[in-house]
Amino acid sequence: MKLQLALDLVDIPGAIEVVKEVEQYVDIVEIGTPVVINEGLKAVKEVKAAFPNMTVLADLKIMDAAGYEVSQASAAGADIITILGAAEDESIKGAVEEAKSQGKQILVDMIAVKDIATRAKELDALGVDYICVHTGYDLQAVGKDSFEDLATIKSVVTNAKTAVAGGIKLDTLPEVIKQQPDLIIVGGGITGQDDKKEAARKMQELINQ
Repeated sequence: MKLQLALDLVDIPGAIEVVKEVEQYVDIVEIGTPVVINEGLKAVKEVKAAFPNMTVLADLKIMDAAGYEVSQASAAGADIITILGAAEDESIKGAVEEAKSQGKQILVDMIAVKDIATRAKELDALGVDYICVHTGYDLQAVGKDSFEDLATIKSVVTNAKTAVAGGIKLDTLPEVIKQQPDLIIVGGGITGQDDKKEAARKMQELINQ
């Protein structure tokens, strides 16, 4: 299991500062969609330049023109790029093809997908690298979580790795770990803490137990 840090509510200097604090305890740094919207792919480029040995994920949530968008994120230094599970199969294929040609990986975000099991099987067959169950901010606000969906995906995929995101904190992490996803994505559970380094350390310690 790997730990991914999601940076959503920062600018580029802020992102670099946070990564400096926690880099020894996280495996992947995610440049979140709000950062990409505010700062552009320059954010990916600058974080990758500052931490060349760190795996960087660009959370583009691609919906169309997938091959082109993956190529741009790849050129900026992203190692993993996200596309939405609700995108057309042709878009998923385009993303996978471009990523493979660049030596990069595709993570599919299942946010808003209704039939999780069926779509996960289809995505698995299309050759994506990760399938991520994701409870977005708006659903977290009404008390939803992704744990049941994660179990569903794990039961149907044979090739893709699994990931989980959405409101994961130190106190809910043991429940997530029980499901054994390949990737655990944490945002505010680290970035919202006074001692970010200690929060990341404790999470990594739990994951490695």
